[in-house]
Amino acid sequence: MKKEGLGWRIARDIIILLGLILILAPLYIVIINTFKDLEQASKGFFLFPEQWKFDNYVELFTKNNFWTYAKNSTIISVVAIILVAVINPAISYAIARNFHKKYYKAVYFYIILGLFVPFQVIMLPLTKIMTNMNLLNITGLIILYVALSLTKGVFMFVNYIQSLPLEIEEAARIDGCNTFQVFTKIIWHLIGPMLATLVVMDVLWFWNDFMLPLLLLNKTQDYWTLPLFQYNFKTEYSFNYTMAFTAYFTCMFPVLVVYAIGQKHIIAGLTAGAVKS
Repeated sequence: MKKEGLGWRIARDIIILLGLILILAPLYIVIINTFKDLEQASKGFFLFPEQWKFDNYVELFTKNNFWTYAKNSTIISVVAIILVAVINPAISYAIARNFHKKYYKAVYFYIILGLFVPFQVIMLPLTKIMTNMNLLNITGLIILYVALSLTKGVFMFVNYIQSLPLEIEEAARIDGCNTFQVFTKIIWHLIGPMLATLVVMDVLWFWNDFMLPLLLLNKTQDYWTLPLFQYNFKTEYSFNYTMAFTAYFTCMFPVLVVYAIGQKHIIAGLTAGAVKS
């Protein structure tokens, strides 16, 4: 195998360094400005604070109903992801093992059609339907998240489950397992990396989403999620960007933790899906 030349290694390291700067510079700006007031921030976004202040965090946690919106985001994300983790594999397993039947094949193609429909196309009809059903609330948002996640989840799981050998399931049935037991005790574990991939991707989506909460939860502030709360720092004539940066970083931190924990599962799931034949 041919060794890399010194020039290529230097160029590669420079490209990596530039990529890191491009990624980390916005994060640096956000974090450093959370410890400034507006007067300090106006002197320069990139400068270190003349005096490190925690007033923004104190105000965020005590004066802005932050914990109410954090609770709403947590409830929505946790409940939706539990339903996604249960419903997506179950539907995919039923389709994958009955794909030779026209009904299940039609259901599969009907579900994955959602991958090709832009959200902007269904945005207004969805809002109208949820309004007529009196579901402009947290429950309605959870239902929509679970339904919209089906397109991606079914597409990921069906082909993967079809690639799993039937002999494992047949051996379990000989040992006395019924279909439910085969799914929960065998299939569930075999699709673990793929399921972890879907869970991490959907957690990031549910926690950070702005558009669906804006459409469904804007009726009352009691239903607001953290992304809607962050938008509140901008008015027609002003923008409290130090408080906004504080809210961004505080809301971003749990997502960074989830992604840091789950990134190896994402890679494992994508790799497993790629090498299965």
